[in-house]
Amino acid sequence: MLPADPARAMLGQRKDSVSVAVINHDFAIDQPGYIRFLIYINDLSPLSVYNRKVKESPIYLDPAKYRTAFKMFYFSQDKAIVFKAPYLRRSYQNKEGVYDMLNERFNDSAVLVTASIILSAAFGVFFGIVAAIRRKTWIGKTISALSLAGISLPAFFIAILFAWIFGSLLHKYTGLNMTGGLYSIDPFEGEYISWKNLALPSIVLALRPMSLIIRQTKKTFLEVMSRPYILAAKAKGVRRTMIILNHAWLNTTAPLVLLSNQWLGSMLAGIIFVEFVFGWNGIGQLTVNAIDHADMPVLMGIVLSVSVVYIILNALATLLYSTLDPRTDLEIKI
Repeated sequence: MLPADPARAMLGQRKDSVSVAVINHDFAIDQPGYIRFLIYINDLSPLSVYNRKVKESPIYLDPAKYRTAFKMFYFSQDKAIVFKAPYLRRSYQNKEGVYDMLNERFNDSAVLVTASIILSAAFGVFFGIVAAIRRKTWIGKTISALSLAGISLPAFFIAILFAWIFGSLLHKYTGLNMTGGLYSIDPFEGEYISWKNLALPSIVLALRPMSLIIRQTKKTFLEVMSRPYILAAKAKGVRRTMIILNHAWLNTTAPLVLLSNQWLGSMLAGIIFVEFVFGWNGIGQLTVNAIDHADMPVLMGIVLSVSVVYIILNALATLLYSTLDPRTDLEIKI
């Protein structure tokens, strides 16, 4: 329904009526809107209806597109029900499969997100406990102020600021680059993993989740420290350090798992800006490129894939919380 013209994206100024008609038919753009929608749902569904004879049909079972398709049964001379992997279409720009494009970029984004999750969880819990213990000192107040700034400032602004300061002004001290992906190319050794390029984007991407974890950790820690069993341990003369290590911090971190639906969402949203600013060759960079060229199949494939990842991670977080806290009665309602 959006004004995306695949013929213009492919042909540019060289397009003619015949070429445009061929491309529109190839991508089923010449079909009515509701037909295009049904075809797209048919492509996504594991159980799909396909034409096995007429190659001009928009639902023709083309082996070049549907690599893993197994015919279940035929219900007419030319139509069959097949079981297959979801088909995410092809790019308007280069006709490359969207699945292949996502597969090429997924590993880079997965490394960036994993590093950011580790940083945000580790430092978020640590600084949150420090802010709670030292809440009346300048250390606690500074951590709280910085966490508020981390929540308030947009990801693209922080990314530009960090790239300018640490990648440009302080480059001779940090050795970090303003832009760069996970893989670099050496003229003699070929392609190699450049871990230093991971530093700035992972830190920037971790700032907002870390700020959320700091504030929640501080609040939860103070609540835990006021509970009767903590007060009883203090009355028995147990050292404060042992109380924190043996009792308080574990009961503080368990509820943070349920906070994952907030910071995971902000992280998946911020990855688009962070990868674009730092030139990280991942899903976020691919998203910006798809938006810039109105490449709708790629954009829709990214949105669907990220949504599935987000749902899976949230489900795992819920199961993990029930494991950390056996008192939780996890009831799944359908």
